[in-house]
Amino acid sequence: MGIRFEDVTVAYDGTVVLDRLTLTVEPGEVMALLGPSGSGKTTALRAVAGFVTPRSGRVWLGDRDVTRLPPHRRGVGMVVQQYALFPHLRVEQNVAFGLKAQRVPRAQIRTRVAAALEMTGMASYARRYPRELSGGQQQRVAIARALAIRPGVLLLDEPLSALDAQLRSGMLTELARLHRELPDVSILYVTHDQGEALTLADRIAVMKDARLRDVGTPGQLYRAPRTEFTASFVGGANLLPVTVTGHAARFAGTELRLAAPGTDGPATLCVRPHLLTLGGEAAQGSGNTLRGRVTGLQWRGATHRVTVTVAGHELTAETPELREPPALGAEAVLRFAPEDAVLVPAPGGHDER
Repeated sequence: MGIRFEDVTVAYDGTVVLDRLTLTVEPGEVMALLGPSGSGKTTALRAVAGFVTPRSGRVWLGDRDVTRLPPHRRGVGMVVQQYALFPHLRVEQNVAFGLKAQRVPRAQIRTRVAAALEMTGMASYARRYPRELSGGQQQRVAIARALAIRPGVLLLDEPLSALDAQLRSGMLTELARLHRELPDVSILYVTHDQGEALTLADRIAVMKDARLRDVGTPGQLYRAPRTEFTASFVGGANLLPVTVTGHAARFAGTELRLAAPGTDGPATLCVRPHLLTLGGEAAQGSGNTLRGRVTGLQWRGATHRVTVTVAGHELTAETPELREPPALGAEAVLRFAPEDAVLVPAPGGHDER
């Protein structure tokens, strides 16, 4: 079962919080709604669940217009940030709750609860109460409850935000496994974490200020972002204002070579931090070269993050751990290959600095 937004607008007290969203989630697809707080992503999910009513537009689940249907008639499963488990009910009772609300026969409830708990690895915890579980285990129970009703659509609203980094990594693996076992279930996954979106989603819809800004596969948005916001929000990026002429881009008096010609005029050059090489003196034939001074240094265990300021612009390089990291204020050379630079159209043009 797919999801389709048709020009959906939601407003609270006259303030538009979701502005004319048109987006299709194909059957069996994982679509991540990615954006900062206030971008409209959770509102879009709540419109699918039936918890908010659009001011205009339509929401479709498969071939059904569900815009005005109450939540319990939509047949969707939902997992929210804080899991919303009933503290006075055991795990198996929590998972059975939606099935009882649907008046599923008791024998079927037992079978479906057992199957959902087995799928999420929580079968041995069926008799425990939520307070006796870790955060990751509670999250698995919430997912089991959502899956027990056998939804065609699964809605996940920042489901990993309350977990620590190690648990988040493990649960991402589990969610990916669940999707492989449930290939017909469409998943709408709301997150502000670009790592989660890149890891789990088939496609990502990038949102900002209540509007859809970009949509594509993780590879498309990472390797060839179409907007500066997408470039900076999906994966992090170094963005430089340049003036393009054919295969060359000029920045701060330095000519940079491009692998493919761009449209002549102002643009933004995007280079990912891990594609910048930090060195001393530039070598002949080493690709594009920029000179500046080290203004920031962070050790991250296996890597160093080095900030180099070039003509007033801060560029970040992610490098393997350096045996002799540069000192703050030291001169530095950054190199990158022409094929590792992507041109993004400038939003309003700019002057070369």
